[in-house]
Amino acid sequence: MLIGIDGNEANVEKRVGISEYNFELLKKFEEFHLPNRRIKFQIYLKNSPLPHMPKERDGWKYRVVRPKKLWSQIGLPLDLYLHKPRPDVFFSPTHYAPRFSPVPTIMSIMDLSYLHYPEMFKKSDLFQLRNWTSYSIKKVAKILTISRASKDDIIKAYKVLEDKIVVTYPGIKLKTTMQNSKLLKEKYKIDGNYILFVGTLQPRKNIVRLIKAFSKLKDRNAVNLVIVGKKGWMYEDILRSPRQFNVEDRVKFLEFVSDEDLSFFYKNALFFVLPSLYEGFGLPVLEAMNYGCPVITSNISSLPEAGGDAALYVDPKNVDDIAEKIELLLNDEKLRKQMIDKGYKQVKKFSWEKTAKETLKVLEEVTNAK
Repeated sequence: MLIGIDGNEANVEKRVGISEYNFELLKKFEEFHLPNRRIKFQIYLKNSPLPHMPKERDGWKYRVVRPKKLWSQIGLPLDLYLHKPRPDVFFSPTHYAPRFSPVPTIMSIMDLSYLHYPEMFKKSDLFQLRNWTSYSIKKVAKILTISRASKDDIIKAYKVLEDKIVVTYPGIKLKTTMQNSKLLKEKYKIDGNYILFVGTLQPRKNIVRLIKAFSKLKDRNAVNLVIVGKKGWMYEDILRSPRQFNVEDRVKFLEFVSDEDLSFFYKNALFFVLPSLYEGFGLPVLEAMNYGCPVITSNISSLPEAGGDAALYVDPKNVDDIAEKIELLLNDEKLRKQMIDKGYKQVKKFSWEKTAKETLKVLEEVTNAK
């Protein structure tokens, strides 16, 4: 059995979101593979594999396909037709399947944020997401997604039969590396107690309401709000809001923090807040729990699936509710400790090994059904 995989999202230097999903699946597939096993993998790329990609060996090969432009629409499908041996099944861990394919194809869809919040996307990206995703959904044998909430969204938006969609929850890397305890003070100028937010600066993350809620705390001068994340789409209002709500001296923005340093931020925060308006899954919730950091998050979309009974939930559109839950957790050390214990148990439910095994099972089932 030869499995073809679009590996382009994994073949980048800085990986977040779907790139991390693609890379972790490839890593696990390669670990599962043994030279004498009947399953072999061929990874299709636009560019030569970068050093971090699994190394080629018997049963694990890379194939660079041209042209790069409109790759999934022209170059990839032509290669699937013309080059032998063809894979028995093709997996596209993105919203875009090959425009036409001689073999059964499976695709992944993380979420439908482009339909819920189209104003947050560039027009060219939005056109591609809407049209290419819609076409791909009609052509593939199965769709993988990362939460029941996303599955329900896909069924509603695209009128897809329920049994065509399989939920495979993403995993979490159980990092334990910690930096020196003086890191925050010396490198990032962070001192004292703080609440943490991690995520791209964009309207969907609901950061303006978070900052407004923070400004309502009774003793806001006893704690800081640290916001870690790169500038995304329509971030200007977010950067202006601390001054607007008179908390500019208590809110600190950090555009880039390495994974190693970020672990320290999670470990030392009083708690983590993710009041997002929409998430395909919400991995930062589990990342926080992994480091013993209590979590406040939204009661909508997929976030309750990630947080389980280990998080406190808020109505993300209700600033007073966000402020009340922050106040509650600030003043209740016993509750924070209880949430830490529950968080450790919640994290154990998710692993990339489990995600990869469930994905491989779907690929094998589609192949056997040919």
